[in-house]
Amino acid sequence: MTEIQLIELTVNGERHELGIEPRRTLVDVLRHDLGLTGTHVGCEHGICGACTVLVDGAPARACLMFAAQAEGSDIRTVESLAEPGGELNDLQRSFTEHHGLQCGFCTPGFLMLAEGYLAERPGATKEEIREVVASNLCRCTGYQTIVEAIDSCATRRRIASNGTDCAAARRSNA
Repeated sequence: MTEIQLIELTVNGERHELGIEPRRTLVDVLRHDLGLTGTHVGCEHGICGACTVLVDGAPARACLMFAAQAEGSDIRTVESLAEPGGELNDLQRSFTEHHGLQCGFCTPGFLMLAEGYLAERPGATKEEIREVVASNLCRCTGYQTIVEAIDSCATRRRIASNGTDCAAARRSNA
């Protein structure tokens, strides 16, 4: 007989009540129960980072966390990044502009890693960004374009928060 545990998860600002087996991982619940397939399953050992989501604002590997462990936490997936109406947010646009994606499999994990890191360290240097992204695996880009995309977004966000014209920032980063 399979034990079912009732849990309540808040994902992308929406509350969900679910009956799950206690051994189910967060990535499986996000993908199969909630239909949030932007969170990818790669290695299932926490090494590749494709399943990275934000749990209470901090990047976490959803393949290493039981869904029940996330109860009471604020969970954000890559689907939360898009603007109302489905337009890409600034980080997603930066990845596109700087060719920070190729096959796209690892991209959701990098986006969530970067979103969490930039929220914590808005003044991050390129070297710090390079060190952080080394925790996720990409087999296509060689990381340089990913670092450039995150650095460009960080610069734009800093300029915007200081009241400087974002268009000028884009021209200076080009």
